[in-house]
Amino acid sequence: MTAYAQHTWTTAVTTADEWLDRAREVAVVLAADAVARDRVGATPYSEVGLLKDSGLVTLLGPVEHGGGGQDWTTAYRVVREVAVGDGSIGQLLGYHYLWFWTARLIATPEQVAAVEEQATCERWFFGGAANQRDNDLVVVDEGDELVFTGRKSFSTGSKVSDVTVLAGVLEGTDKHVFAIVASHQDAIVFNDDWDNLGQRLTESGSVEIRGVRAPWSDALGYVDKQFRPRVYNSLIVPLIQLVFTNLYLGIARGALTTAAAYTRDRTRPWPYAVDVKETAVQEFHVLDTYGDLQSKLWAAEALADRAAALIEAINTHPDTVTERQRGEAAVVIAAAKQRAIDTGLEIATRVFDVTGARATANTVGLDIYWRNIRTHSLHDPIAHKRAEVGRYALLDELPEPTWYT
Repeated sequence: MTAYAQHTWTTAVTTADEWLDRAREVAVVLAADAVARDRVGATPYSEVGLLKDSGLVTLLGPVEHGGGGQDWTTAYRVVREVAVGDGSIGQLLGYHYLWFWTARLIATPEQVAAVEEQATCERWFFGGAANQRDNDLVVVDEGDELVFTGRKSFSTGSKVSDVTVLAGVLEGTDKHVFAIVASHQDAIVFNDDWDNLGQRLTESGSVEIRGVRAPWSDALGYVDKQFRPRVYNSLIVPLIQLVFTNLYLGIARGALTTAAAYTRDRTRPWPYAVDVKETAVQEFHVLDTYGDLQSKLWAAEALADRAAALIEAINTHPDTVTERQRGEAAVVIAAAKQRAIDTGLEIATRVFDVTGARATANTVGLDIYWRNIRTHSLHDPIAHKRAEVGRYALLDELPEPTWYT
């Protein structure tokens, strides 16, 4: 395991472009041993340490508390850049940004200020246990405290997180409750059972919540035990869906970049062609394939950036966002996600056509890109995203807010 703590950062970053440069530096460090770390599958403590030391974990934090003060457009691009070097760590960072922002989405102004100050100053790394395909956590009201109990089959971040966002339903009601709690306590048991095809270093295994206690004052968005709803509350899903989109785009770019380097340096021209070339990069089918894949990737990235602009517009007036503004953003995000998945899987598959049989060697590691996109893109069925776009195009129908829309 590389000792990432030895990597030092000597320059301060303030602008969006500088943060993107920092993300690229992190990606280069991660890429150096990404394949080896994927094969071992060890808990990524050092990798999260790198994200902290580089400052990327505080990107969205308030400047007055030492954060980057950046917007979601920058955060999405940072996720994309980090995912070029390592898809697993890109996912961890993207989920961290979403859970860091949960207070902004749900909490009272006082809670937002308190959470963001402490999270930024102490460089919290966020995880979450809120998978809605499982039974909800049961939340019991015990006077001044809430007690969370239950099990979630996925908990991205788990042991490498400092805090975990819990979501459950208040017993005897239909009221959802979110709270941010310490990850390392006896009442939270991470089961270390994440053993999947790809995204192997995301610590996404199951978790058991055995009576986690939180004061009512930590119930996000509640005042005197009553929730204060806003349309903005429902942006949690579009935000994370666009994290997914940028994750896939970063992994796809990593595949294309790695394959291109291999083709330039190691792929041999086909000696039995009608028009034999001196190098592989002179072969027409190689140029045609890279041109096709690069064009598709640029198009998918442009659509993702368009979606981010819609989120940014909403973030300028979170308390007055309308259902239509929210719905139209969700539709464009759905379109961007499906293009990112289709393009990413195509790139991660077709790069083998232009690298050659020897590129399938385990030491090369080109398999990691397809495995990572294929694994995470099954998070929720892409067919439903296509149908959401279709209903909007045909019927001007906006998607109803759900835990997956």
